[in-house]
Amino acid sequence: MITPEQFNKEINLIITNAIREDIGDGDHSSLACIPYDAMGEAKLLIKDKGILAGVEFAKQVFDYVDPGLEVEVLIPDGERVKYGDVAFYVSGLSQSILKSERLVLNAMQRMSAIATKTNEFVKLLDGTNTKILDTRKTTPGIRALEKWAVKIGGGENHRFALYDMIMLKDNHIDFAGGITKAIQTTKQYLIENKLNLKIIVEARNLNEIKEILQNKGVHRILIDNFNFDDTKKAVEMIGNTCQTESSGGITLETARKYANCGVNFISTGSITHSVSNLDMSLKAIDG
Repeated sequence: MITPEQFNKEINLIITNAIREDIGDGDHSSLACIPYDAMGEAKLLIKDKGILAGVEFAKQVFDYVDPGLEVEVLIPDGERVKYGDVAFYVSGLSQSILKSERLVLNAMQRMSAIATKTNEFVKLLDGTNTKILDTRKTTPGIRALEKWAVKIGGGENHRFALYDMIMLKDNHIDFAGGITKAIQTTKQYLIENKLNLKIIVEARNLNEIKEILQNKGVHRILIDNFNFDDTKKAVEMIGNTCQTESSGGITLETARKYANCGVNFISTGSITHSVSNLDMSLKAIDG
């Protein structure tokens, strides 16, 4: 998995690029009608219900735009919110607040939606030994935000990108010439390049499970698009040899059934690619 330093670098890149994209050569709407030294205060008003996410990110945005902005947090990340709640107050130069507004809202609305949907899966799996994982099916350029939101919602992060874990999926296996060849050449590659990366191998049927188990060094088997009966059989075959992960179109309606099959993890792209933003707004407070 990526290090905290790598993750923080990704967040800083997101902020830098988003501010560049949004402000360009200046926020001319604010410059045109608000004195440069005018002070103001605004509140983050919740207009929906769900799990709040992105407060800490918002603080980083405000600090990037203007270190003089002050934030008073009333509701932290991970708390359940409802219509009418106020998450935080921000005060300082009015122009700085307005420069930050859109990035803060865009990020928090999406992050809160992801945290909320993730938490629905987490609650469904309560009482089992199965954890919910995200995938790489994220919005290009803001993956770090979306995976951060998954953690806030109680889920776990899968690999961050192609560089921090080996994942031999169906296309890798077919292009490489089969499961055993793919695993063997991968292990040799890791040795030659002095890389310490975990190996996950996807199985499309029970016969492929058997072949994977004949090879040592596999950290987890991805049981992809199996029905419930075959998932149970696969888990029994694998035993404690390595970790197990179910994936492939798993929904809120089917997640508990897959968990009851005994898998360690369930991965679903829906928690990042199929969410509806939570409604919220940043409202100026009249002096």
